[in-house]
Amino acid sequence: EGRAEIAVHSMKDVPAELPEGFVLAAILAREDPRDAFVSLRHENLAALSAGAVVGTSSLRRQAQIAARYPLLEIRPLRGNLDTRLAKLDRGEYAAIVLAAAGLNRLGLAGRIRSHLSVEESLPAAGQAALGIECRAARADLMKLLQPLADGDCDACVRAERAVNLSLGGSCTIPLGAFAEIAGRKLKLRALVASPDGRRIARAEGVGDASDPEALGLRVADALRGEGAAEILAALAP
Repeated sequence: EGRAEIAVHSMKDVPAELPEGFVLAAILAREDPRDAFVSLRHENLAALSAGAVVGTSSLRRQAQIAARYPLLEIRPLRGNLDTRLAKLDRGEYAAIVLAAAGLNRLGLAGRIRSHLSVEESLPAAGQAALGIECRAARADLMKLLQPLADGDCDACVRAERAVNLSLGGSCTIPLGAFAEIAGRKLKLRALVASPDGRRIARAEGVGDASDPEALGLRVADALRGEGAAEILAALAP
């Protein structure tokens, strides 16, 4: 409609394929990519009793929590951040799991009791990164936005998004993908899980940071070899 020149997105929520005519002009330096454990009385997931209710809006988090803590009861958690915290404060949940980056950016880091390591809860593709989108025809804007771009984060997010795109391109499937710069190389870990956590396909790889998409596609192929396609097919309506 032409009412805005740019759009700023959480990369976790950006579709794997952008509409024709639009580009990501810059991906900014990443915030904390971990998931955060928030509770009034408990320090971490391990401290919860069997049957305790944990809230999350993410199938990815649900699957990984269920795999490690099968005796917990995991329920959907909806609404904006204030609504989710209010539900916890009213006692509807013993704990909730949220993105640490969102809490940090809104000045709510004090609500975090502990962080889940990336080994405990592999983040979503693009989690904690912000991206700036503009129309592909606006070369002038892309040039202006370049100083905001973070090259390392850009490579990591592109590798993660390549996994997602190769396996279906949805930000709602139970898929985690997290890349890190290791020297001059890019290390990528990814998983696909059934929502109940009983089946998890995992894969990882190392590649050239100058071609992150190639690494993402290679790791996606490795996930297929571990049964990811069958897990995702079982989720289809």
